[in-house]
Amino acid sequence: MSSNSFGKLFTVTTFGESHGPAIGCVIDGCPPGLPIGEEEFRNDLDRRATGKSRHTSQRREADEVEILSGVYEGRTTGTPIALLIRNTDQRSKDYGDIASTFRPGHADYTYWQKYGIRDPRGGGRSSARETTMRVAAAVVAKKWLAERHGVRVRGYLAQLGDVAPTAFDWEAVEQNPFFWPCAEQVPELEKAMDALRKSGDSVGARVSVVADGVPPGWGEPIYGKLDGDLASALMSINAVKGVEIGDGFAAVTQRGSEHRDEMRLDGFTSNHAGGILGGISTGQAVIASIALKPTSSILIPGHSVNLAGEPVEVVTKGRHDPCVGIRATPIAEAMMALVLMDHALRHRAQCGDVGEVAPRIP
Repeated sequence: MSSNSFGKLFTVTTFGESHGPAIGCVIDGCPPGLPIGEEEFRNDLDRRATGKSRHTSQRREADEVEILSGVYEGRTTGTPIALLIRNTDQRSKDYGDIASTFRPGHADYTYWQKYGIRDPRGGGRSSARETTMRVAAAVVAKKWLAERHGVRVRGYLAQLGDVAPTAFDWEAVEQNPFFWPCAEQVPELEKAMDALRKSGDSVGARVSVVADGVPPGWGEPIYGKLDGDLASALMSINAVKGVEIGDGFAAVTQRGSEHRDEMRLDGFTSNHAGGILGGISTGQAVIASIALKPTSSILIPGHSVNLAGEPVEVVTKGRHDPCVGIRATPIAEAMMALVLMDHALRHRAQCGDVGEVAPRIP
């Protein structure tokens, strides 16, 4: 298995490279009858896209989705849905100088060791360009989850370098290019990113994603845990080096009396577990966070080796993000939605006849 597919009942397979003619995906297992049109992909793809502000890569792709199959007269048919996006703003010449060099912090060396060949143009398949199709596939998942179960998946930038939000407002998240929940801090972030870009360096980030409306019972108790699949999906995002469910690593310093989410007839008293217990959803909000490493493509020289086994100094030029976390929010939302969609179908397949079980804690 080459592992270009994920999901069991709702399966997504992506294909294409950063500077190839196109990227695409095939969605298999989508239930029939879901209304969907090409125009519905526009919003989330725009949210993920580069070139929308000076704080991200200036590559500008049209990201126009073509639905090639699986939709008839505006509704899904239950057959595989094929989506295609043509690449229109490649600048492969930017990578001519590094075609024979392994960039530090990139997948160049590991791809070379695995395959004995690699596409150096923009990182080929290891580029974040591939995540465009995850976001596109999740448009279908988000709509089905919302219509059938009232599930809403939202994310935000929870930390940029050493800066954390001083206040929280969901409405502010979509009003700035950082997906930042505190409008008053946006000028501070812009100033910090301008200085970082001028210095030629980069910084890491933390993104949190929340799914409201997930009913209890989704997930499987051992090898198909909801949090296990969610952690795997989030870790598959480019540049992610850490995943937390609920309080995550903060649980290390908590006492059991603090961390356990006590239950009352009128609801849970807390949600330290992130809405998942024993690998199965509790009915609370499902909460996860990811840590993204600093961008490895920077202007500051670094040591490496070339294909001839010679020591070289690397300076990565081209159009790069000083912080990949700035546009990672829609990608994290996408992976959360795709995992939830798959588990919703898996739960329906095995336990659809169980129905609602009392008592149901709100």
